[in-house]
Amino acid sequence: MPRIASLPVDQWDPGLRALLQVDTAPLPDVHKTILGVYANAPELAKPFFTFEAAFWAGFTLRRRLLEMMRLRIAFHNQCRSCMAMRCEPALEDGLTEDLVCSLERPVEAPDLTEAEKAALQFADAFATNHLAIDDETIEGLRRFYSEKEIVELCMVCAYCTGFGRFAAIYKAIEDLPESYQDMTARTTPWASDHTERVVVPF
Repeated sequence: MPRIASLPVDQWDPGLRALLQVDTAPLPDVHKTILGVYANAPELAKPFFTFEAAFWAGFTLRRRLLEMMRLRIAFHNQCRSCMAMRCEPALEDGLTEDLVCSLERPVEAPDLTEAEKAALQFADAFATNHLAIDDETIEGLRRFYSEKEIVELCMVCAYCTGFGRFAAIYKAIEDLPESYQDMTARTTPWASDHTERVVVPF
């Protein structure tokens, strides 16, 4: 069970149920468990999920890049549910498990662009030592990204670092593939024994 109670769908606020379309769109069990944690605070959950839908729709950066950044940050957060999930828009934008495997050593990966490597290095720093990000770091991003895109990079890192840590804390792992449920050691989204993935629509 999660450390924070996950309300079953039939106990959710009706407005939250309607917003998330849970009665018309089937969701993976782990996604329902995660949403059930938020359902404890419906007056916060409703504006949050309204924001989240607009947030992910607003990026001009490719979803495959955002997803790779999300997965690198999930590794640093050790959020099992975040690592097990794959976002459908990123899969439609060319994310493959081969690309996910490249995230183990992104700087050395031959199938990542220099721009993607720079963004992933930035995500690593943001998630592990944000005070090490300096003028030189931002100038390095400017080789590949506009000011608007750099703001997008910062925003996806902020979102994934903060809410990924929240998800790691409430530990919704019982509906994940078995290989993600072992809490005795660190895990990764690119481990060879992680043959199952949870696809979510956002």
